[in-house]
Amino acid sequence: MKFTLSWLQEHLDTSATLDEITGKLTALGLEVERVEDRAATFAPFRVAYVEKAEKHPDADRLRVCVVDTGKEKLQVVCGAPNARAGMNGVFAPAGSFVPGTGMTLKKGVIRGQESNGMLVSEREMGMSDESEGIIEIAADVPVGTPFATLYGLDDPV
Repeated sequence: MKFTLSWLQEHLDTSATLDEITGKLTALGLEVERVEDRAATFAPFRVAYVEKAEKHPDADRLRVCVVDTGKEKLQVVCGAPNARAGMNGVFAPAGSFVPGTGMTLKKGVIRGQESNGMLVSEREMGMSDESEGIIEIAADVPVGTPFATLYGLDDPV
């Protein structure tokens, strides 16, 4: 069986931590095979505001974007056709493991322009096969909001 942490806490009427609950369940003979914490998997991914999106000087299908992550402003080279100034998207900083591609992002240079992460599509997040553009987030969602919170993936199973 699979249960979310919030469901267990509600029905056990407890404020115990995840580790405390799994330890007690195992001690009672109800072995916990594993815990899937999607919030940990998606921790680096946050809502970012695209301040600028200008045509790449050396590539027709790329844009050089400046994104505000809530903590800093970073330059990102993006190939998505829907990348534009004034939108919110999901940003993955350098060092993030992108689940839909199986790759870890590195800071790099793309056709002479520095790129410090990426704006991700649903396919790159492992949400669907959709890869026509980056995920667009509503304008009223605060910059810096964790992706897992936004999509209800912050309750361990």
